[in-house]
Amino acid sequence: MILKKFQSRAPATAYRQPVRTEIPTVPTAEIAARYRAARIGGDFYDFIQVSDTKLLFVMLDIAGKRETALHSAAFAQDLFRNRGAELFNNPDAEDSDALTKLLLEMNREIIRTAAGGICHAPAFLGCYHEDTGILTYINAGHTPGVMRDGEGTLLLEANGLPLGLFSHATHDAQFCVLTPGAGLVLASKGLVEVKAGGHEFGIEGVRKVVEEGKYDSAEALCQLLHERVTAYEKKPSFLAPALNLTGLTSEPNDLTVVALLRKAASAAARA
Repeated sequence: MILKKFQSRAPATAYRQPVRTEIPTVPTAEIAARYRAARIGGDFYDFIQVSDTKLLFVMLDIAGKRETALHSAAFAQDLFRNRGAELFNNPDAEDSDALTKLLLEMNREIIRTAAGGICHAPAFLGCYHEDTGILTYINAGHTPGVMRDGEGTLLLEANGLPLGLFSHATHDAQFCVLTPGAGLVLASKGLVEVKAGGHEFGIEGVRKVVEEGKYDSAEALCQLLHERVTAYEKKPSFLAPALNLTGLTSEPNDLTVVALLRKAASAAARA
């Protein structure tokens, strides 16, 4: 892999921001997202329907000052939407090949638009096939996705480097299947790293909510996870009684969660 700097497009003023993401309506699944912004970092997620049966989605966590991070995210969103539609509309293209190519181009776009020509941008890029439940995905240095089905939970671990670092970095796509009633949750690094009393909420905290929490929809799951994290960061530390503190918490960061729940077969048939 070659480390390469591009001339930055990040301006001194007039920063761009991503356009508003609309949560799509999918006959076989429920999709929801919840986001709490902070002063640093640039969490970003987006969805596009690339065919009658395929949904493309991405979650990015671009490091740096908020305005420059979102500036890069705006360019990445343009490429994600335009090139994603082109690559996946090719009837001869394999989803895995299209996903790998799209991520490579997004990586280079982030490098080109980042302040200083380089940044740290973990990403999770996926294509959900609505008829079969097949999920083709790449986890580029992102927090693990949490998949839940009737057998328990599975972590979709990172299988490549974050974006924004190496212009020639490539990533191989992975596969899993969301059976009827199964679900996928993506949580941002900022959410996972929320601290109380010096301890992180962690991916295991996310996993526990997904596995044991009571929810009946993707929206309810996102809300429940945010509530649990908010309660956790307010948890008093063991030093609180002596020092009159409410807790030792982490620096504020974006908190983002996206949930995709495949409907049970009977519910999907009625939709």
